Formats: sequence, C-alpha cells, structure tokens
Amino acid sequence: MLPSIEWDKDKVIMIDQRKLPKEEVYVECKDSNQVAEAIEKMIIRGAPAIGVAAAYGVALGLLNVKKEENLDEEFNRIILRLGKTRPTAHNLFWALERMKETFDKNRRLSLSWIKQKMIQEAQDIERRDIKTNKKIGSWGKSLLKDGQSILTYCNTGALATAGYGTALGVIRAACHEGKGIHVFAAETRPFLQGARLTCWELGREKILVTLITDNMAGHLMQEGEISLVITGADRIARNGDTANKIGTYTLAVLAKEHGLPFYIVAPLNTVDFNLTGGGEIKIEERNPQEVREIGDQCLALPSVNVKNPAFDITPSRFISAIITEKGIVRPPYGKNLEEMREKK
Repeated sequence: MLPSIEWDKDKVIMIDQRKLPKEEVYVECKDSNQVAEAIEKMIIRGAPAIGVAAAYGVALGLLNVKKEENLDEEFNRIILRLGKTRPTAHNLFWALERMKETFDKNRRLSLSWIKQKMIQEAQDIERRDIKTNKKIGSWGKSLLKDGQSILTYCNTGALATAGYGTALGVIRAACHEGKGIHVFAAETRPFLQGARLTCWELGREKILVTLITDNMAGHLMQEGEISLVITGADRIARNGDTANKIGTYTLAVLAKEHGLPFYIVAPLNTVDFNLTGGGEIKIEERNPQEVREIGDQCLALPSVNVKNPAFDITPSRFISAIITEKGIVRPPYGKNLEEMREKK
C-alpha cells in the first residue's frame, strides 16, 4: 500500500492523486500554504487523509516561524488558512482542533520545543489513522460474505487515508481473510475517483474489480448482480445523516428499493456531534470546469451553466449500519453513536 502522505524532515510528500493512474507523481510541500493548496486542488483527498495533511500543514507552518513574538499571530493565520480548504470534511477540523490543543498545552515551552511537539502530534494523528482503519476493517469484515459482489463509490482506500482505508479497508480485510469478493467500482463523476483511484488500488492488491459508470448501478441491482453497497463518509451528523461524495444518496435510495444493505464506513472523528441532522452540513461547491472538462478534453460549451456540489446527504433511514473503529453502529443512531463514542 502506497502512503498518500508522509513527513520527511522539513517537508511533506504527497502522491498527486490527480495524475493517477497514468503517472505516479510526488509533490513536496515546504510550507503550510502549499499544503492548503494541495488540499484545495485535490492533490490529496479523502476526509481522513485531508485531516492528516492539515495537521502536517500546521507543523510545517510553525517550522517556518523564525521569531517567537510572531508565533501566536502566525499560528492563527495557519489554522484559518487550512480551515478554509474543504468545508465539508469533518476530519479536517478535528485534526486542526487537536493541533490547537497541543499548541496551547505547550505554549510556554521554547519555540524549538513547540515546533517539535507539533510535528510529533501530526505524526501521531497519522499513526492513529492507520491503526483506526485496521480496527474498522476488523469489525466490518464480518458483514461481508464469501462470494459477494460489492458496490463501492468514490475512493475509500489507502489513498483517501493515511493508509489501509475505510470502506476499501473493510473489503481488504475480508479478502485477506480468504473471502472471495468481487468489487463493482462506480466511476464517480465528475472527478472519477472510482475509475482512476479505486480500480488502481484494487488492481495493485489483485482484488477482483469491475468498473461501471455511475448510472449503471440501478440496472445491476435489478439484475441481482449486487449484494450490498459500502461507502465512506466526509461528515456524519449525530442522528446518522451522512455527507459523502455526490451520488451516494442516489445509491442509498436504489439499495433501499432493492432490499440491499447500505453501509457507511468511517472513523468516529468523522461524526460531528454538534450537528443534529444532515441539513446542517455545509456542502462544498467546486469549480464548474470539473464538470465541463475531463483533463484537457472539453465535454460541454465553456459558457454552459454548471452545478458542481462535491457531496450530498444520505438520510440515516437509508443506512443499514455505520462501521467504526469501536464497532458496528445500527439505528437508532442518535443514541447508539453517542454510546459508541463513550465506549472504551
């Protein structure tokens, strides 16, 4: 498994996910603004990976501070800049909050020690993400049976996290246990994360995968070719309503119609317990050119109006279970997510 991001002394190295699967290109970020731009431009993407990147962005930003009298002002500027990159992914804000807590806790130390503490905290966030994803896989694999055909959406593997993956991590864990799983990967317009990234990851792991266009899903369900649907999440309200890549809601409705399980896979830091429901989740609207073009290929008139929301909301009534690192959560989500959060 290739790491989506890693720390190297005084810089952060990321695989450029925009170039995959044609090229494996690595980008070096040497300051916090470069990290912020990498998140915005989707050089790195996937809610857990964005959280790790943001943490490293804070550490990099402070590494470049030369005078202690500028420290508080610079720290606040860095946090504000990174917090504006992707508004929907809750892991981003969770990671920034952890970095704030570490900064406040160590503020009285010397500048060099503060810098070291911030690097250590970012590295801990990365390690924790990998450990969390493996725990998620251990819980989730029990829901997958030998011989099933599983529809997944967007990319939820090692590329979308610090390593291993969320929904793809569950699939990976089941396959490593010897279960014969066939994955249908929906292409995921407009950025094609399913076609470009999920198929690339599964191909490298020799997991059987078939690529479909997004609008084939209903037909395959109707024909009995899909056993269940499993996706990731970018933010989950405390009632279980889930924001995920645009098109997820459509798959959830189709799964319900055809009596198929629909599973969300996410670490508990994806749950925003401050939000009562999905209507409170801010949906990111992205560049219209992502719809008008694919790469350099024009698909529509340059002047045509475009709507390009990056995410949609799947109401909790369509979700069979939410798979977390502490266990599998079933309805009622308001009560059971809270209990899972408190579980040791």
